[in-house]
Amino acid sequence: MYRFCQERQIGWGDLDSAGIVYYPRYYEWIDATSHMMFDDLGLNMKLLWQSRQLQFGLAETRCHYLKPGRYLDKICIVSEIEDLGKKTVTLKTRIIRIEDDMVLAEAMEKRICIDSSNPEQMRAKDIPEDILAILRRKMTD
Repeated sequence: MYRFCQERQIGWGDLDSAGIVYYPRYYEWIDATSHMMFDDLGLNMKLLWQSRQLQFGLAETRCHYLKPGRYLDKICIVSEIEDLGKKTVTLKTRIIRIEDDMVLAEAMEKRICIDSSNPEQMRAKDIPEDILAILRRKMTD
């Protein structure tokens, strides 16, 4: 199965007053990693928007915090395609401390394919077959 990994180091600005990762940072990292994963698949979200007037908007997200991330921890944010629907793609993401392979958080994002040709009336649409083929192939790689 295809997995995309984005490595980073937790910085001082990522922490709350208790010295652990401030929870919204996880959502920032998860969102950024899913965009980078789409790019790695040849599905750059900006280009899809500009050339095909479609986007993969966030319909649902959740995160389970298992262990605290701390200053200077090196982490890998790992995303993979968990499920494909007619209009949606569900991504599973884990944030792993590299030093000991400890899973710090597990998350889910459900992204919905959106026709953005008319910004005043954006609506869900079926994932185009060529994009669906790429996503299906990567689910089984």
